[in-house]
Amino acid sequence: MQTAAPEQRKATRPRADALRNRERIVTAAREMFVELGPGVPLDDIARRAGVGNATVYRNFPDRDALVREVVCSVMDRTADAARRALAETGDAFGALEHFVHTAADERIGALCPMVASTFDANHPDLEAARVRAERLIGEVMERARSAGQLRDDVGIGDLMVAVAQLSRPPAGTGCGNVDRFVHRHLQLFLDGLRAPARSVLPGAAVTMEDLRQA
Repeated sequence: MQTAAPEQRKATRPRADALRNRERIVTAAREMFVELGPGVPLDDIARRAGVGNATVYRNFPDRDALVREVVCSVMDRTADAARRALAETGDAFGALEHFVHTAADERIGALCPMVASTFDANHPDLEAARVRAERLIGEVMERARSAGQLRDDVGIGDLMVAVAQLSRPPAGTGCGNVDRFVHRHLQLFLDGLRAPARSVLPGAAVTMEDLRQA
């Protein structure tokens, strides 16, 4: 079987500097979306990223593509944080805690409304990132529940609602100023998830499908 020449293979892969530029754009966009909302000018994002306008549009043909990449990257990083924590320690509840606090650091609460308001929430890239994150967090929760660490009457939907609400200072309010409160309140919430439960919750455990239908 004939293989591609080295120069052909090299041409099919993004160059390292191109990948770094793309990552700088996504990082700058995440920061500015949180600070100013999804309507921030792309030219401003380019300036913060230290790249030219053409570089932004070469990587992301429109605003929706950039917003989608930001949301997908945040979901991937938060889910990976839980996976790594579980692999390193074997402590499922500790991995769950790591996920929650990482999600707050990633400002996932401020970014979540963009999924519903700025682009196609059913885009294949977004759907794939969502499925990966939900599967992994669901597995971590099930392991914590099986180990007797997590109460039986909570679902992944309960977790995601709480994380989004407790870590969501509105865009433009200076998120860094409330970090000390966010992580404190998230830890209080996490302590409420521990088994054995001290009270009976009203209603039933919330699934992600419940949230999508709400």
